[in-house]
Amino acid sequence: MTSTNTALHDHGRSWKTHATAYFQIMRLDHSIKNIFVLPGIVVPLSVLGTSAYSVHLLRNLLVGFIATTLIACSNYVLNELLDADFDRLHPTKKTRPAAQGLVSPPIAYAQWLLMMCAGMAFAASIGFHFAFAAATLWIMGCIYNIPPVRTKDRVYLDVLTESINNPLRMLLGWYMVTAALIPPISLLICYWMAGCYLMALKRFSEYREIGDPKLAGAYRKSFLHYTEQSLLVSVTFYASASMLFFGAFIMRYRLELILVLPLIALMMSTYFALAFKPHSAVQHPEKLYREPVLMIEAVVVSVVMIALLYVNIPIVGRIFSATLPTAAH
Repeated sequence: MTSTNTALHDHGRSWKTHATAYFQIMRLDHSIKNIFVLPGIVVPLSVLGTSAYSVHLLRNLLVGFIATTLIACSNYVLNELLDADFDRLHPTKKTRPAAQGLVSPPIAYAQWLLMMCAGMAFAASIGFHFAFAAATLWIMGCIYNIPPVRTKDRVYLDVLTESINNPLRMLLGWYMVTAALIPPISLLICYWMAGCYLMALKRFSEYREIGDPKLAGAYRKSFLHYTEQSLLVSVTFYASASMLFFGAFIMRYRLELILVLPLIALMMSTYFALAFKPHSAVQHPEKLYREPVLMIEAVVVSVVMIALLYVNIPIVGRIFSATLPTAAH
């Protein structure tokens, strides 16, 4: 091969490498997290019934998932850019494209803004409520990543602000279906705390995997203030709070759902155990599909919950009816 052909070959390979890098920083494989949108779709549909099913609904679902994916990918691009220096200190994240210097920041920032604009254009076509939730999801990505606020570096706030994406995704699913029904605040807080439970265990698994507090603190500033004990204590709080608010939702809106609580407890216990495994999938939620036991439990929980939203079981109401006397008026 001549020197000219070699140069052309190297140039072509370099162009392909960089183009792939810009695609990779979108982290489309993380789109699996859009599964958190589904409860926001299922719950209002269980209330509205068959009258909600229409071509308009299908169109909203398609456009809504495209908008959600574009907004989320925009946030991932920003995360990739601003975390590049820190990712170089991580045993696996150091291979990310930005950490390896394979992307040009000006081009990537343009990519970040263009994806947001495209996502918001799709979101606006659904309606104001959906667009507002989508804009809030994008803004939370900025709050989480951009200095000087950058809650990602702040102990406990890192988990609380990242996990607020959970109820926001639920709202996105809800507003794909309807803006006429008001989402229950108890369910939204439950969803937020459940996200905190997942995120805190991710932090615990990362901290435990790195194994060196100084190196962990260099990689993620919030780790300077965490310990394994404090992270596990926070996990306990988030799990308890999540189930408390889920119980409030159940007692107020759908008592049959109380039957799924043991299955949820089992799934949460399985996830907790996974956090102690080396190279745990808990650190990479997009890879949780590789955990067959957890996936089976998640499917069973989902099927049972959907069934209980639609099937009335009168005996549940009788078993859990009030037995203490009420105050006289």
